[in-house]
Amino acid sequence: MSKWTAIVLANGLPCSQELTQNLLKTYPASIKLVLDGAMQYVRQYNILPDIWLGDFDHNLNTHAFLLEYPNLKLVHTPDQNYTDLEKALAWLQEQGFQQVHILWATGKRLDHTLNNVASIARLSNVFQKIVLYDDYSICFPLPKHFESYFAKGTIISLIPLGVVEGIVTKNLKYPLLNEKLILGYRNGNSNEVLEDGLVQISYNSGDLLMIVNKT
Repeated sequence: MSKWTAIVLANGLPCSQELTQNLLKTYPASIKLVLDGAMQYVRQYNILPDIWLGDFDHNLNTHAFLLEYPNLKLVHTPDQNYTDLEKALAWLQEQGFQQVHILWATGKRLDHTLNNVASIARLSNVFQKIVLYDDYSICFPLPKHFESYFAKGTIISLIPLGVVEGIVTKNLKYPLLNEKLILGYRNGNSNEVLEDGLVQISYNSGDLLMIVNKT
């Protein structure tokens, strides 16, 4: 079991079996951390959980799960000022984890979805890698200077959390040149990669998310 990589299974709408199993196979040595009520799905998805974290205010039979998974570690986080995902990320940071992959964090309640997405925005300097996946896209915070290879036509959105200033992009259909994005007023939705190759993005201040459309 790797100390440095975690797969977090949140309590939103479960993703497809295909996506879930592909991620588990990609990171076979990762720990599997399940948030509170999401434990009801682990048997269905054939997941062997390592950590069960939350305030445990659900209606699940905790004792039955502990009997079924005798090596399962419970982490009780009762603080109601934070969501289960926020508490999980704080716990992983304290334990020294470096990469976090989050599944099942969208869908169901819109307030939870928005907060889960926002929770990862400020963590680009905390974890080496933090990514949120669903069946339609992947989402991750951008460092101040980012570059990665993308195929021509890939749909990319740049989502500011608040105000992001000084954005410069290269190899996107709608380029930004030292520009500002403001959540709710000017977002960088549905941009497109111009040519196969590196996409480069830099910015001066703020928290910026990239969402890559899978289709």
